[in-house]
Amino acid sequence: MSTLERTRCRIRAHPLALDAVIAFGVLVCMVASSFVDPHAEVGPKWGTRTPDALSLALMALGAAALVLRRRNPMAVLAVTTALSLVELVTADPRAPVAMSAVVALYAVAATTDRPTTWRVGLLTMTVLTGAAMLAGPLPWYAQENLGLFAWTGMAAAAGDAVRSRRAFVHAIRERAERAERTREEEARRRVAEERLRIARDLHDVVAHHIALVNVQAGVAAHVMDKRPDQAKEALAHVREASRSALNELRATVGLLRQSGDPEAPTEPAPGLARLDELADTFRHAGLPVEVARADQGTALPAAVDLVAYRVIQEALTNVQKHAGREAKAEVSVVLVGAGMEITVLDNGTGDDTGSENTGDEHGGRDGHNGHGGHGLLGMRERVTALGGALTAGPRYGGGFRVHAILPVKDHATTAAGESV
Repeated sequence: MSTLERTRCRIRAHPLALDAVIAFGVLVCMVASSFVDPHAEVGPKWGTRTPDALSLALMALGAAALVLRRRNPMAVLAVTTALSLVELVTADPRAPVAMSAVVALYAVAATTDRPTTWRVGLLTMTVLTGAAMLAGPLPWYAQENLGLFAWTGMAAAAGDAVRSRRAFVHAIRERAERAERTREEEARRRVAEERLRIARDLHDVVAHHIALVNVQAGVAAHVMDKRPDQAKEALAHVREASRSALNELRATVGLLRQSGDPEAPTEPAPGLARLDELADTFRHAGLPVEVARADQGTALPAAVDLVAYRVIQEALTNVQKHAGREAKAEVSVVLVGAGMEITVLDNGTGDDTGSENTGDEHGGRDGHNGHGGHGLLGMRERVTALGGALTAGPRYGGGFRVHAILPVKDHATTAAGESV
Protein backbone atom coordinates (compact mmCIF):
# COMPACT_ATOMS: atom_id res chain seq x y z
CA MET A 1 0.00 0.00 0.00
CA SER A 2 1.39 3.41 -0.99
CA THR A 3 1.93 6.33 1.39
CA LEU A 4 -0.99 8.18 -0.16
CA GLU A 5 -3.33 5.24 0.42
CA ARG A 6 -2.18 4.86 4.03
CA THR A 7 -2.78 8.58 4.61
CA ARG A 8 -6.27 8.31 3.17
CA CYS A 9 -7.05 5.35 5.42
CA ARG A 10 -5.93 7.29 8.50
CA ILE A 11 -8.02 10.30 7.49
CA ARG A 12 -11.12 8.12 7.03
CA ALA A 13 -10.47 6.52 10.40
CA HIS A 14 -10.24 9.93 12.20
CA PRO A 15 -12.59 12.41 10.47
CA LEU A 16 -12.93 14.61 13.57
CA ALA A 17 -9.17 15.23 13.65
CA LEU A 18 -9.28 16.29 9.99
CA ASP A 19 -12.14 18.71 10.72
CA ALA A 20 -10.16 20.17 13.62
CA VAL A 21 -7.16 20.76 11.34
CA ILE A 22 -9.41 22.42 8.73
CA ALA A 23 -11.03 24.60 11.42
CA PHE A 24 -7.61 25.68 12.69
CA GLY A 25 -6.56 26.56 9.15
CA VAL A 26 -9.70 28.65 8.63
CA LEU A 27 -9.02 30.44 11.94
CA VAL A 28 -5.46 31.28 10.86
CA CYS A 29 -6.73 32.65 7.54
CA MET A 30 -9.41 34.76 9.23
CA VAL A 31 -7.01 36.23 11.82
CA ALA A 32 -4.34 36.95 9.21
CA SER A 33 -6.86 38.62 6.89
CA SER A 34 -8.14 40.82 9.71
CA PHE A 35 -4.72 42.53 9.90
CA VAL A 36 -4.73 43.43 6.18
CA ASP A 37 -6.11 46.76 4.92
CA PRO A 38 -7.49 46.19 1.41
CA HIS A 39 -8.01 49.93 0.78
CA ALA A 40 -4.41 51.13 1.16
CA GLU A 41 -3.11 53.54 -1.45
CA VAL A 42 -0.60 51.08 -2.90
CA GLY A 43 -2.81 48.02 -2.55
CA PRO A 44 -3.53 45.66 0.38
CA LYS A 45 -1.13 46.37 3.20
CA TRP A 46 -0.27 44.21 6.23
CA GLY A 47 -0.37 45.57 9.79
CA THR A 48 -2.19 48.84 9.17
CA ARG A 49 -5.22 47.74 11.21
CA THR A 50 -5.86 45.58 14.24
CA PRO A 51 -9.05 43.56 15.02
CA ASP A 52 -10.79 44.25 18.30
CA ALA A 53 -11.52 41.67 20.99
CA LEU A 54 -15.08 41.07 19.77
CA SER A 55 -13.87 40.23 16.25
CA LEU A 56 -11.25 37.83 17.62
CA ALA A 57 -13.87 36.11 19.76
CA LEU A 58 -16.28 35.80 16.83
CA MET A 59 -13.56 34.33 14.62
CA ALA A 60 -12.59 31.82 17.29
CA LEU A 61 -16.23 30.75 17.82
CA GLY A 62 -16.82 30.43 14.08
CA ALA A 63 -13.73 28.27 13.63
CA ALA A 64 -14.63 26.11 16.65
CA ALA A 65 -18.10 25.47 15.21
CA LEU A 66 -16.53 24.07 12.01
CA VAL A 67 -15.15 21.09 13.96
CA LEU A 68 -18.71 19.70 14.11
CA ARG A 69 -19.64 20.39 10.48
CA ARG A 70 -19.84 16.68 9.53
CA ARG A 71 -22.14 15.75 12.43
CA ASN A 72 -24.67 18.56 11.99
CA PRO A 73 -23.89 20.78 8.99
CA MET A 74 -27.17 22.74 9.18
CA ALA A 75 -26.64 23.75 12.81
CA VAL A 76 -23.02 24.74 12.10
CA LEU A 77 -24.18 26.88 9.16
CA ALA A 78 -26.78 28.58 11.35
CA VAL A 79 -24.20 29.35 14.07
CA THR A 80 -21.54 30.65 11.68
CA THR A 81 -24.11 32.75 9.81
CA ALA A 82 -25.30 34.31 13.07
CA LEU A 83 -21.70 35.09 14.08
CA SER A 84 -21.07 36.61 10.66
CA LEU A 85 -24.16 38.81 10.97
CA VAL A 86 -22.96 40.10 14.34
CA GLU A 87 -19.56 40.91 12.81
CA LEU A 88 -21.05 42.62 9.76
CA VAL A 89 -23.32 44.85 11.84
CA THR A 90 -21.08 45.75 14.78
CA ALA A 91 -17.42 45.60 13.74
CA ASP A 92 -15.48 48.47 12.22
CA PRO A 93 -13.10 47.67 10.65
CA ARG A 94 -14.70 44.45 9.47
CA ALA A 95 -13.10 41.06 10.18
CA PRO A 96 -13.66 38.07 7.79
CA VAL A 97 -15.85 35.97 10.12
CA ALA A 98 -18.03 35.16 7.11
CA MET A 99 -15.25 32.82 5.92
CA SER A 100 -16.48 30.27 8.47
CA ALA A 101 -20.03 30.58 7.09
CA VAL A 102 -18.70 29.96 3.57
CA VAL A 103 -17.00 26.72 4.69
CA ALA A 104 -20.16 25.64 6.54
CA LEU A 105 -22.28 26.31 3.44
CA TYR A 106 -19.92 24.12 1.41
CA ALA A 107 -20.39 21.31 3.95
CA VAL A 108 -24.19 21.61 3.71
CA ALA A 109 -24.11 21.51 -0.09
CA ALA A 110 -21.78 18.49 -0.08
CA THR A 111 -23.97 16.42 2.26
CA THR A 112 -27.55 17.25 1.19
CA ASP A 113 -29.51 17.12 -2.03
CA ARG A 114 -29.60 19.76 -4.75
CA PRO A 115 -32.98 21.35 -3.88
CA THR A 116 -31.84 21.83 -0.28
CA THR A 117 -28.57 23.30 -1.50
CA TRP A 118 -30.43 25.80 -3.69
CA ARG A 119 -32.75 26.89 -0.92
CA VAL A 120 -30.14 27.12 1.84
CA GLY A 121 -27.54 28.68 -0.45
CA LEU A 122 -29.86 31.42 -1.71
CA LEU A 123 -31.03 32.16 1.81
CA THR A 124 -27.46 32.41 3.15
CA MET A 125 -26.32 34.57 0.23
CA THR A 126 -29.30 36.89 0.63
CA VAL A 127 -29.02 37.24 4.41
CA LEU A 128 -25.26 37.88 4.53
CA THR A 129 -25.09 40.12 1.47
CA GLY A 130 -28.21 42.05 2.47
CA ALA A 131 -26.93 42.61 6.01
CA ALA A 132 -23.56 43.80 4.71
CA MET A 133 -25.13 46.22 2.23
CA LEU A 134 -27.86 47.60 4.50
CA ALA A 135 -26.36 47.53 8.00
CA GLY A 136 -22.62 47.28 7.47
CA PRO A 137 -20.10 50.08 7.92
CA LEU A 138 -19.14 50.11 4.22
CA PRO A 139 -21.17 51.52 1.29
CA TRP A 140 -23.57 49.03 -0.24
CA TYR A 141 -21.57 48.93 -3.47
CA ALA A 142 -18.26 48.14 -1.73
CA GLN A 143 -16.25 45.30 -3.26
CA GLU A 144 -16.29 43.39 0.04
CA ASN A 145 -20.08 43.10 -0.18
CA LEU A 146 -19.92 41.83 -3.76
CA GLY A 147 -17.11 39.47 -2.79
CA LEU A 148 -19.24 38.06 0.02
CA PHE A 149 -22.02 37.33 -2.49
CA ALA A 150 -19.59 35.64 -4.86
CA TRP A 151 -17.85 33.52 -2.21
CA THR A 152 -21.12 32.14 -0.78
CA GLY A 153 -22.35 31.29 -4.28
CA MET A 154 -19.11 29.50 -5.17
CA ALA A 155 -19.20 27.54 -1.89
CA ALA A 156 -22.69 26.27 -2.64
CA ALA A 157 -21.74 25.38 -6.24
CA ALA A 158 -18.52 23.62 -5.18
CA GLY A 159 -20.29 21.59 -2.51
CA ASP A 160 -23.00 20.52 -4.96
CA ALA A 161 -20.37 19.49 -7.51
CA VAL A 162 -18.53 17.38 -4.94
CA ARG A 163 -21.78 15.73 -3.85
CA SER A 164 -22.72 14.97 -7.49
CA ARG A 165 -19.31 13.44 -8.16
CA ARG A 166 -19.53 11.26 -5.06
CA ALA A 167 -22.98 10.07 -6.11
CA PHE A 168 -21.73 9.38 -9.64
CA VAL A 169 -18.74 7.37 -8.42
CA HIS A 170 -20.94 5.47 -5.98
CA ALA A 171 -23.42 4.66 -8.76
CA ILE A 172 -20.63 3.42 -11.04
CA ARG A 173 -19.18 1.27 -8.28
CA GLU A 174 -22.60 -0.15 -7.39
CA ARG A 175 -23.33 -0.85 -11.06
CA ALA A 176 -20.01 -2.63 -11.45
CA GLU A 177 -20.66 -4.73 -8.33
CA ARG A 178 -24.15 -5.56 -9.57
CA ALA A 179 -22.79 -6.53 -12.98
CA GLU A 180 -20.19 -8.73 -11.32
CA ARG A 181 -22.84 -10.43 -9.21
CA THR A 182 -25.05 -10.91 -12.26
CA ARG A 183 -22.14 -12.32 -14.25
CA GLU A 184 -21.29 -14.76 -11.47
CA GLU A 185 -24.93 -15.83 -11.14
CA GLU A 186 -25.20 -16.31 -14.91
CA ALA A 187 -21.99 -18.35 -14.93
CA ARG A 188 -23.27 -20.51 -12.08
CA ARG A 189 -26.60 -20.99 -13.87
CA ARG A 190 -24.87 -22.02 -17.10
CA VAL A 191 -22.61 -24.41 -15.22
CA ALA A 192 -25.62 -25.96 -13.48
CA GLU A 193 -27.46 -26.37 -16.78
CA GLU A 194 -24.41 -27.94 -18.42
CA ARG A 195 -23.92 -30.29 -15.50
CA LEU A 196 -27.59 -31.33 -15.71
CA ARG A 197 -27.32 -31.94 -19.44
CA ILE A 198 -24.17 -34.03 -19.04
CA ALA A 199 -25.79 -35.94 -16.17
CA ARG A 200 -28.74 -36.76 -18.43
CA ASP A 201 -26.43 -38.02 -21.18
CA LEU A 202 -24.46 -40.12 -18.73
CA HIS A 203 -27.67 -41.54 -17.29
CA ASP A 204 -28.98 -42.46 -20.72
CA VAL A 205 -25.73 -44.13 -21.76
CA VAL A 206 -25.16 -46.02 -18.52
CA ALA A 207 -28.75 -47.10 -17.99
CA HIS A 208 -29.11 -48.44 -21.53
CA HIS A 209 -25.87 -50.32 -21.93
CA ILE A 210 -25.56 -51.59 -18.37
CA ALA A 211 -29.08 -52.97 -18.59
CA LEU A 212 -28.09 -54.90 -21.73
CA VAL A 213 -24.88 -56.10 -20.11
CA ASN A 214 -26.86 -57.24 -17.08
CA VAL A 215 -29.33 -59.22 -19.17
CA GLN A 216 -26.72 -60.86 -21.40
CA ALA A 217 -24.48 -61.67 -18.45
CA GLY A 218 -27.44 -63.37 -16.78
CA VAL A 219 -28.11 -65.39 -19.93
CA ALA A 220 -24.46 -66.41 -20.19
CA ALA A 221 -24.37 -67.54 -16.57
CA HIS A 222 -27.59 -69.54 -17.06
CA VAL A 223 -26.50 -71.49 -20.15
CA MET A 224 -22.74 -71.66 -19.53
CA ASP A 225 -22.70 -75.35 -18.62
CA LYS A 226 -25.36 -76.75 -20.95
CA ARG A 227 -25.07 -74.55 -24.04
CA PRO A 228 -21.60 -72.98 -24.22
CA ASP A 229 -22.14 -71.75 -27.80
CA GLN A 230 -25.12 -69.61 -26.67
CA ALA A 231 -23.10 -68.41 -23.68
CA LYS A 232 -20.32 -67.29 -26.03
CA GLU A 233 -22.86 -65.40 -28.12
CA ALA A 234 -24.25 -63.69 -25.01
CA LEU A 235 -20.73 -62.75 -23.90
CA ALA A 236 -20.07 -61.31 -27.34
CA HIS A 237 -23.13 -59.12 -26.91
CA VAL A 238 -21.82 -58.10 -23.48
CA ARG A 239 -18.51 -57.12 -25.06
CA GLU A 240 -20.25 -55.14 -27.81
CA ALA A 241 -22.51 -53.32 -25.35
CA SER A 242 -19.55 -52.55 -23.11
CA ARG A 243 -17.56 -51.15 -26.04
CA SER A 244 -20.51 -48.99 -27.10
CA ALA A 245 -20.94 -47.75 -23.53
CA LEU A 246 -17.27 -46.85 -23.30
CA ASN A 247 -17.37 -44.99 -26.62
CA GLU A 248 -20.42 -42.95 -25.66
CA LEU A 249 -19.03 -42.26 -22.20
CA ARG A 250 -15.77 -41.10 -23.77
CA ALA A 251 -17.66 -38.75 -26.08
CA THR A 252 -19.81 -37.39 -23.24
CA VAL A 253 -16.95 -36.93 -20.79
CA GLY A 254 -15.00 -35.30 -23.60
CA LEU A 255 -17.37 -32.36 -23.29
CA LEU A 256 -15.66 -31.61 -19.99
CA ARG A 257 -12.29 -31.12 -21.65
CA GLN A 258 -10.70 -27.72 -21.96
CA SER A 259 -10.55 -26.15 -25.39
CA GLY A 260 -6.81 -26.87 -25.74
CA ASP A 261 -6.95 -30.51 -24.66
CA PRO A 262 -5.91 -33.03 -27.32
CA GLU A 263 -8.08 -35.79 -28.74
CA ALA A 264 -11.36 -33.90 -28.45
CA PRO A 265 -14.31 -36.13 -29.46
CA THR A 266 -15.43 -35.68 -33.04
CA GLU A 267 -18.11 -38.35 -33.24
CA PRO A 268 -21.56 -36.82 -33.89
CA ALA A 269 -24.26 -37.13 -31.26
CA PRO A 270 -26.60 -40.09 -31.75
CA GLY A 271 -29.89 -39.51 -33.55
CA LEU A 272 -32.74 -41.31 -35.28
CA ALA A 273 -30.37 -42.38 -38.04
CA ARG A 274 -29.11 -44.98 -35.54
CA LEU A 275 -32.58 -46.10 -34.49
CA ASP A 276 -32.30 -49.48 -36.24
CA GLU A 277 -28.93 -50.06 -34.61
CA LEU A 278 -30.45 -49.21 -31.22
CA ALA A 279 -33.33 -51.60 -31.78
CA ASP A 280 -30.91 -54.39 -32.76
CA THR A 281 -29.07 -54.07 -29.46
CA PHE A 282 -32.32 -54.75 -27.61
CA ARG A 283 -33.24 -57.59 -29.93
CA HIS A 284 -29.89 -59.24 -29.25
CA ALA A 285 -30.67 -58.85 -25.53
CA GLY A 286 -33.90 -60.80 -25.98
CA LEU A 287 -36.44 -57.98 -26.25
CA PRO A 288 -38.50 -58.10 -29.46
CA VAL A 289 -38.72 -54.57 -30.85
CA GLU A 290 -40.79 -53.45 -33.83
CA VAL A 291 -40.02 -50.08 -35.40
CA ALA A 292 -42.45 -48.13 -37.58
CA ARG A 293 -41.36 -44.82 -39.08
CA ALA A 294 -43.39 -42.26 -41.00
CA ASP A 295 -41.06 -39.30 -40.88
CA GLN A 296 -40.13 -39.41 -44.61
CA GLY A 297 -36.45 -39.14 -43.78
CA THR A 298 -36.86 -35.59 -42.48
CA ALA A 299 -33.61 -33.89 -41.52
CA LEU A 300 -34.10 -32.90 -37.89
CA PRO A 301 -32.30 -30.20 -35.92
CA ALA A 302 -29.49 -31.68 -33.85
CA ALA A 303 -31.20 -30.96 -30.51
CA VAL A 304 -34.49 -32.56 -31.59
CA ASP A 305 -32.72 -35.53 -33.15
CA LEU A 306 -30.74 -36.22 -29.97
CA VAL A 307 -33.76 -35.90 -27.68
CA ALA A 308 -35.85 -38.22 -29.90
CA TYR A 309 -33.09 -40.84 -29.78
CA ARG A 310 -32.65 -40.53 -26.01
CA VAL A 311 -36.38 -40.81 -25.34
CA ILE A 312 -36.62 -44.03 -27.34
CA GLN A 313 -33.44 -45.37 -25.76
CA GLU A 314 -34.64 -44.69 -22.22
CA ALA A 315 -38.13 -46.04 -22.88
CA LEU A 316 -36.77 -49.30 -24.32
CA THR A 317 -34.31 -49.57 -21.44
CA ASN A 318 -37.22 -49.34 -19.00
CA VAL A 319 -39.06 -52.05 -20.93
CA GLN A 320 -35.97 -54.27 -20.83
CA LYS A 321 -35.53 -53.80 -17.08
CA HIS A 322 -39.08 -53.70 -15.78
CA ALA A 323 -41.63 -55.06 -18.23
CA GLY A 324 -40.94 -58.77 -17.78
CA ARG A 325 -39.29 -61.55 -19.75
CA GLU A 326 -42.12 -62.04 -22.26
CA ALA A 327 -42.61 -58.37 -23.06
CA LYS A 328 -42.52 -56.93 -26.55
CA ALA A 329 -41.99 -53.31 -27.54
CA GLU A 330 -43.29 -51.20 -30.41
CA VAL A 331 -41.67 -47.93 -31.50
CA SER A 332 -43.33 -45.47 -33.85
CA VAL A 333 -41.93 -42.22 -35.18
CA VAL A 334 -44.45 -40.06 -37.05
CA LEU A 335 -44.07 -36.57 -38.47
CA VAL A 336 -47.33 -34.69 -37.93
CA GLY A 337 -47.49 -31.08 -39.11
CA ALA A 338 -44.87 -29.00 -37.33
CA GLY A 339 -44.10 -31.67 -34.76
CA MET A 340 -42.87 -35.21 -34.40
CA GLU A 341 -44.70 -37.81 -32.32
CA ILE A 342 -42.72 -40.63 -30.75
CA THR A 343 -44.53 -43.52 -29.11
CA VAL A 344 -43.04 -46.53 -27.32
CA LEU A 345 -45.49 -49.27 -26.25
CA ASP A 346 -45.00 -52.54 -24.46
CA ASN A 347 -47.22 -55.32 -23.23
CA GLY A 348 -45.18 -56.15 -20.16
CA THR A 349 -46.57 -57.36 -16.87
CA GLY A 350 -43.86 -55.89 -14.66
CA ASP A 351 -42.76 -59.25 -13.24
CA ASP A 352 -39.07 -58.82 -14.11
CA THR A 353 -36.80 -59.45 -11.16
CA GLY A 354 -33.64 -58.28 -12.84
CA SER A 355 -34.32 -54.66 -12.09
CA GLU A 356 -33.06 -55.06 -8.59
CA ASN A 357 -29.59 -55.47 -10.07
CA THR A 358 -29.57 -52.24 -11.99
CA GLY A 359 -30.72 -49.93 -9.21
CA ASP A 360 -31.21 -47.03 -11.59
CA GLU A 361 -34.97 -46.83 -11.46
CA HIS A 362 -35.25 -47.55 -7.76
CA GLY A 363 -36.64 -50.97 -8.44
CA GLY A 364 -39.34 -50.13 -10.98
CA ARG A 365 -41.10 -47.51 -13.05
CA ASP A 366 -44.52 -45.91 -13.21
CA GLY A 367 -47.13 -48.46 -14.05
CA HIS A 368 -45.05 -51.54 -13.25
CA ASN A 369 -43.74 -51.70 -9.75
CA GLY A 370 -45.29 -48.47 -8.65
CA HIS A 371 -42.13 -46.40 -8.32
CA GLY A 372 -41.01 -43.50 -10.47
CA GLY A 373 -37.36 -43.26 -11.43
CA HIS A 374 -34.89 -40.76 -12.80
CA GLY A 375 -35.30 -42.08 -16.36
CA LEU A 376 -38.83 -40.81 -16.85
CA LEU A 377 -37.95 -37.56 -15.13
CA GLY A 378 -34.95 -37.10 -17.41
CA MET A 379 -37.04 -37.79 -20.51
CA ARG A 380 -39.67 -35.27 -19.44
CA GLU A 381 -37.04 -32.60 -18.71
CA ARG A 382 -35.39 -33.10 -22.09
CA VAL A 383 -38.67 -32.87 -23.98
CA THR A 384 -39.88 -29.87 -21.99
CA ALA A 385 -36.60 -28.05 -22.61
CA LEU A 386 -37.37 -28.18 -26.36
CA GLY A 387 -40.91 -26.91 -25.85
CA GLY A 388 -42.50 -30.31 -26.30
CA ALA A 389 -44.66 -32.54 -24.13
CA LEU A 390 -44.24 -36.06 -22.78
CA THR A 391 -46.76 -38.39 -21.17
CA ALA A 392 -45.99 -41.78 -19.66
CA GLY A 393 -48.26 -44.21 -17.92
CA PRO A 394 -49.78 -47.67 -17.88
CA ARG A 395 -51.92 -48.84 -20.81
CA TYR A 396 -55.43 -50.11 -20.49
CA GLY A 397 -55.23 -53.89 -20.39
CA GLY A 398 -51.59 -54.00 -19.35
CA GLY A 399 -48.28 -52.64 -20.45
CA PHE A 400 -46.85 -49.18 -20.54
CA ARG A 401 -46.93 -46.24 -22.97
CA VAL A 402 -44.49 -43.40 -23.48
CA HIS A 403 -45.62 -40.66 -25.84
CA ALA A 404 -43.57 -37.58 -26.73
CA ILE A 405 -44.36 -34.65 -29.02
CA LEU A 406 -41.34 -32.67 -30.21
CA PRO A 407 -41.61 -29.40 -32.15
CA VAL A 408 -39.63 -29.62 -35.37
CA LYS A 409 -40.40 -26.57 -37.51
CA ASP A 410 -39.66 -23.97 -34.79
CA HIS A 411 -36.25 -25.44 -34.06
CA ALA A 412 -35.47 -25.85 -37.73
CA THR A 413 -36.31 -22.19 -38.36
CA THR A 414 -34.17 -21.13 -35.40
CA ALA A 415 -31.24 -23.21 -36.59
CA ALA A 416 -31.56 -21.76 -40.10
CA GLY A 417 -31.61 -18.21 -38.73
CA GLU A 418 -28.51 -18.84 -36.65
CA SER A 419 -26.65 -20.30 -39.63
CA VAL A 420 -27.41 -17.18 -41.69
